[in-house]
Amino acid sequence: MGYVDSFFFSSPSQVVFCLVGMLKDLSFFTNTGITLLETLASFLLVLAISMFCATLLWRSQRCSEVLEPYLVVLNSLPKSALAPLFIVWLGAGINTIIVAGISVAVFGSIINLYTGFRQVDEEKIKLIYTLGGGKRDAFFKVVLPGSVPTILSNMKVNIGLALVGVIIGEFLAARRGLGYLIIYGSQVLKRRMEMTKRNILS
Repeated sequence: MGYVDSFFFSSPSQVVFCLVGMLKDLSFFTNTGITLLETLASFLLVLAISMFCATLLWRSQRCSEVLEPYLVVLNSLPKSALAPLFIVWLGAGINTIIVAGISVAVFGSIINLYTGFRQVDEEKIKLIYTLGGGKRDAFFKVVLPGSVPTILSNMKVNIGLALVGVIIGEFLAARRGLGYLIIYGSQVLKRRMEMTKRNILS
């Protein structure tokens, strides 16, 4: 009826036709699979790095006092602003995209896990020490089992953040993936708008 400009908003049927075309040439599966693979790699690396760093901070009071302020500052940085730096350091490729995915989630994950480790019942830790155990025993028998809910909730958040970071990385340094498709679509729209403007002016 002319109420919606099809130049900016495609009709549902056109969206379906585009999706069917991408399914037929397998480009949908290819780009989605690449993004999921990069997201999974980023997620697993975030989990490993954050567990290692949070454990280190829990074991060493001096490290926690020195590094915790830096982690808070790094966590507050806009992660999208770091992506161009990653391209300069690592080049345009999958490494940059995975690191971008890691950067979005890792600092907050370390802080959350470290906070969860510190909130474990101190009386249980004292009992381990009283019975002759060391920090290793306290960590594996009290802190780690008591932090399972924190670790699982942290993983739920991290998988979404890793996907966001990967998409940001694909915006700048990818030739495949969902982020690349988004940028490609916006560039096509921009060209169409420029061509329409020229036609109107001429």
